[in-house]
Amino acid sequence: MSFIKVDPKSDFSFHNLPYGIFSTHRNPRHRIGVAIGDQIVDLSVIKTLFQGPELSEHQHVFDQPSLNAFMALGYKAWKEARRTLQGLLSVNQNTLKDDVSLRSRAFVNQSEATMHLPAEIGDYTDFYSSRDHAINVGTMFRGKENALMPNWLRLPVGYHGRASSVVVSGTPLHRPSGQMRPDQTKPPVFGPSKQLDIELEMAFFVGKGNNLGESIPIDKAHEHIFGMVLMNDWSARDIQAWEYVPLGPFLGKNFGTTISPWVVPMEALLPFAEPNQIQDPDPLPYLKHDDPFTFNINLFVSLKGKGMAKAATICRSNFKYMYWTMKQQLAHHSVNGCNMRPGDLLASGTISGPDPESFGSMLELSWRGSKNIDLGEGKTRTFLQDGDEVTITGYCEGEEYRVGFGACMGTILPALHQ
Repeated sequence: MSFIKVDPKSDFSFHNLPYGIFSTHRNPRHRIGVAIGDQIVDLSVIKTLFQGPELSEHQHVFDQPSLNAFMALGYKAWKEARRTLQGLLSVNQNTLKDDVSLRSRAFVNQSEATMHLPAEIGDYTDFYSSRDHAINVGTMFRGKENALMPNWLRLPVGYHGRASSVVVSGTPLHRPSGQMRPDQTKPPVFGPSKQLDIELEMAFFVGKGNNLGESIPIDKAHEHIFGMVLMNDWSARDIQAWEYVPLGPFLGKNFGTTISPWVVPMEALLPFAEPNQIQDPDPLPYLKHDDPFTFNINLFVSLKGKGMAKAATICRSNFKYMYWTMKQQLAHHSVNGCNMRPGDLLASGTISGPDPESFGSMLELSWRGSKNIDLGEGKTRTFLQDGDEVTITGYCEGEEYRVGFGACMGTILPALHQ
C-alpha cells in the first residue's frame, strides 16, 4: 500500500504512522516526524502539502519542536493529517514518490535520528486500573479478603505524578535514595532503595483540552485522546511502602518515568478494539459507555543484567486486561471541572493479567521478594540491580503487518546519595 518497503515484523507499518520528535547530527533542530518502516518522514519539510480545511491555515504546527500545537487542533485535524499522510505515502500518489529532490529532503533513516520527548508534558497522572494488579498487591499487603479497597470498583483510582521526571526511552536513571523502614521494630533508615521495581504501563496524551470548570463527557472523551505510548513507571517499593500512608506515592515514584518516543494515533489502534471488561457493579452514568475502547496490544518486558549475553523476557501481558478504560479515566479526571491541556499524560497503572507470566511488576513476579525471577544463564532477580537494562515493547498484530510502539528502554545507574 505504501511505496516505502516495510518489513511485516516492523512496528511502523503503513497502518500505523506514529508521530514523534527527532533531530539529526546534520540538523539538530527538534522537529515532528512520522515513522514508516526504518524511515522518518520530516513533516517540517512537507508541511505545505497539508492543504485540507482543518490544516491549510495551521501548517505552522509541523514546524514546532513538540506535538502540543498539533494536538491542540483537535480530533478533526488529526484525522485529516492521517488521511493526508496515507495519501502521500501511497503507491497510488506521485507527489512524494516521484519527486526525487523532495524525497531526499523529507526522509531520514531512523538509525541517523535522535528521539526526544514527543510533547511538553504539563501534567502527568497515573491511574491504578488493572484489577488483577490491584488484587495481587492488595492481597500481599492486606490479605485476600481486603485486596480491593471499597472505592476501587466504583471509580478509576489515580494520583498526580511528577511531569518533570518523565524521560524518553534510552535515558538512564540513578537508583533513588530515601527513607525506608525494613525492620518494623526499629526507626526508619536512609539509603538507596533495595527494592527497585518496574511497572509495565501504557499512557495516552491528551489532545484538545477543556476549560476550567467544565468537564469532558464520556461520549466525547475519544475526541480528546490523541494517541498512546509505552511506559515504565519505575518504583522504589521500600521507599513507597514507608511513605504512602496516608497520601499515596511520592518519592518512591517521582524519580523517573520512561516513555517510548513514538505516539501511536488512536485511529491506528481502533481496528484492534475489543469489548470492554465487564464492570460489576455498573459504573455511575458519567462513567458508563458501551462502545469498545480497550485494545488487543501484546506487551513484553525484558531484562538484561551485566554480563548477560541476551535479555530475558520476564513478562508477557496485554492491554486488554485493563478494567477501567481510557475514556473512563479522562471523564473521571475532568468531571470535577479539572482543566486538561494538550500534552497532559495519563497513564494506565501497572498492567497485569490473570496468569503469573502476565504480571506487570517485579513485586508481583517475585511475590514481594519471596521467590526468584529466572533470567536464564544462572541469573535470577527479585528486584532490580545496578546496571540492569529494562525494555518494554508492544504491538498489535494485523494480517502481515503490525501497529507497534518501538522500545521503551532504561538502564539503572548506581545511587548518587548513599
